[in-house]
Amino acid sequence: MSENTHRPLAVFDIDNTLADTGHRQHFLERRPRDWAGFFGAAPADPPLGRGVELAVESAADCEVVYLTGRPERCRADTVEWLARHGLPTGRVWMRGNQDRRPARTTKLEVLQRIARGREVRVLVDDDELVVQAARAAGFRVVLADWAAEAPELKEAQEAEGRT
Repeated sequence: MSENTHRPLAVFDIDNTLADTGHRQHFLERRPRDWAGFFGAAPADPPLGRGVELAVESAADCEVVYLTGRPERCRADTVEWLARHGLPTGRVWMRGNQDRRPARTTKLEVLQRIARGREVRVLVDDDELVVQAARAAGFRVVLADWAAEAPELKEAQEAEGRT
């Protein structure tokens, strides 16, 4: 077993927690929403300093892993983005390409599954509904409130289960 199997986990969301999605919000403002454009522009996301700093700091005591609502088809771009911005190497849990359930449902399901075998020390996420659900389930959470408001993204997270 590796050293990491005994360390607690710090679980980080990506969009609007570590990555600033502001430059691609316009893809969600049109109808129908342009999901291919939205996710296709993700590699150009600037990092959010506070989130990156918190992830790097967390790596001192925890194994850092990522729990995102991005679909699986975005894996290569996501992993490359994390490495390019100096984030700790860690497992990335992603939404199935056809999974349209709300983020609060999908993320809580994964958190509970992870917690059966490991201590989850903290979840850091910008979605207030995800944070509320995780807190109600007994997880320690940090609301990532350092990104600009993204009302179209928040609506899409809940109503369309896309991120």
